[in-house]
Amino acid sequence: MATAADRAKELARTSVWLEGKAAPKRRAEQPAGLDRNKITAATVLLLDAEGLAKFSMRRLAAKLGVTAMSVYWYVDTKDDLLELALDAVMGEVPLPGEGDDADWRDQLRALATGYRRLLVRHPWVSPLIGEYLNVGPHSMAFSTAVQRVMRRTGLPLHGQTGALAAVFQFVYGFGAVEGRFAQRCAAAGISQDDFFRRVLGTIGEEPGLRETFQESADLMEARGGDTLEEMRERDFRFALDLLIAGIEAKRER
Repeated sequence: MATAADRAKELARTSVWLEGKAAPKRRAEQPAGLDRNKITAATVLLLDAEGLAKFSMRRLAAKLGVTAMSVYWYVDTKDDLLELALDAVMGEVPLPGEGDDADWRDQLRALATGYRRLLVRHPWVSPLIGEYLNVGPHSMAFSTAVQRVMRRTGLPLHGQTGALAAVFQFVYGFGAVEGRFAQRCAAAGISQDDFFRRVLGTIGEEPGLRETFQESADLMEARGGDTLEEMRERDFRFALDLLIAGIEAKRER
């Protein structure tokens, strides 16, 4: 049974990126071709395929065709490996170059869109983001790019953190829900559009929900789009434009 000291030690854990350890090299008795990068890539694939709840070091080892102890030679804990995988996929978000002087609005839209796509493509990312410090090289590059763009908005320094929170907390919530919904539909073997139509049909037939559903019918009609993906895309773009307009309004004040 874990002691209070053990739990305190776990809570005090910082980051695999701050431990100051070099990536271990393969020993002679270790499987050929196995290294931390290969293990991290396999982790990402397994998380994409099976989700976070089913992930284990034993399942990962089986996917790699090695023993669990072989994996532990390269990472100390499961947490370390998840943190490595999280940073690896953060590298998928396209970033503007350091000297890129394109309009900050376009760059902010591009960063927000890239972040949303990451969350949808890898639904396991959203629950992990709050678990770790996210100070790996790719995460820090993304953070630096976002801050650099926000500095060019003209907002005072004391307002830039709030603007960052408004934009990227919105994107996080939007992308997390979208990704989880897609994951649920895939697990059920049904398309997102079919599932959405079934949900609307069920709500429309439920006496306790029918009135509320009818009152929102005009909103659904005005939303536009033939597919759920098109609806989401319109909502996301409009909401992001609202946030950018808010940044511009605050700047003018």
